[in-house]
Amino acid sequence: MMKLFSDEQYRGLLILVPIAILLVMLAVLIEFVKPPKLIPQLMQYEQSLDTLPLKHFDPNVATYDELRSSGVPREAAVGIVRWRKYGKVYRIKEDLALVSGVTDSLYGVLEPYIVIADSLAAKPRKGLRTESEKPFAKPSHREHNSFKVEPLPNEPFMIDTASAKYLSRWGLSMRQAEVVVRYRDSRGGIFNQEELRACYVVDDEVVDAMMPYIHFPERVVSSAEKSAETAECFPLEINSADSAQLVAVRGIGAKSAGEIVKYRNLLGGYHSVEQISELKCVTEENFVQILQQICCDSCKIQKIDINFAPPKEVARHPYVSSRALRRIIKQRQLKGGWSRIEEMVEDEILSEDEAKRLAPYLWFRLDATE
Repeated sequence: MMKLFSDEQYRGLLILVPIAILLVMLAVLIEFVKPPKLIPQLMQYEQSLDTLPLKHFDPNVATYDELRSSGVPREAAVGIVRWRKYGKVYRIKEDLALVSGVTDSLYGVLEPYIVIADSLAAKPRKGLRTESEKPFAKPSHREHNSFKVEPLPNEPFMIDTASAKYLSRWGLSMRQAEVVVRYRDSRGGIFNQEELRACYVVDDEVVDAMMPYIHFPERVVSSAEKSAETAECFPLEINSADSAQLVAVRGIGAKSAGEIVKYRNLLGGYHSVEQISELKCVTEENFVQILQQICCDSCKIQKIDINFAPPKEVARHPYVSSRALRRIIKQRQLKGGWSRIEEMVEDEILSEDEAKRLAPYLWFRLDATE
């Protein structure tokens, strides 16, 4: 039988075939592991920043579509809305620099177009703001219809009859104005500026603006109150009294005195004499008798630094429920804290009743160096 190949050809094939197989396998492997041709999105993204058709926008209220129509890139718009869904409130422009999708260069382009509403903007605790501290001026009606600002009423009004809608014209949100009306009605009226400032939702700057125009009603003093005012006795201050002094009050026994001191330590002090009625050992009959012999200095209250206090310190307060504690710790880690107690109500950390009870005991500090 005739051979197709000679011995030398067979030997050549034995060498060439494995080499050819190796070359084919190597080519397939190179093609398989070859990285895809990535589009330099970041470079194109950075280069396109100067050409964005930017418009003014409020990150606290603008929807995704409104952000996109204002020239905010897709990733940044999603990040802004996502943070807001988790309870974030943008109080300064620089808050946006922390949002996912907002690079430093993008923030530099967006910064002149960011508008933070004055009601949400971070404000100093005391004194007037300097020009550099004032929030960015709101754009004109032509630039954005949603930022139209209604001027203050600047007209005399009766605080005991003003509606929530009218009060909202002084810079309060409608929800805050409704709280003021409920606060006024529950206490039978607001008779001076100290009582107005005591309402936790009213900012001092708002009160200062309203004061030249407010007419307070005259307080009607009952005969019982008149007799109490003229009584020849010196009421005992319950935030500084010890157990021995408390026992001297008619209606307070040794056991009640101990409970009053113990509860005072848990609270951090009494801000109102009515709080002793929360104790089981104080009966309704005793409370009426005790009330005429005691007073309360609320300046001696020990307040909780709600933005930085350890969880154990917050948890020990009798007005903080376990549900509220969990939300305080979670939201505090997420947004960094609050500047006023009404923010905790808006974030659904506290109910309005819980906020009213806790307000005298909270201190809002946003900077740990303060």
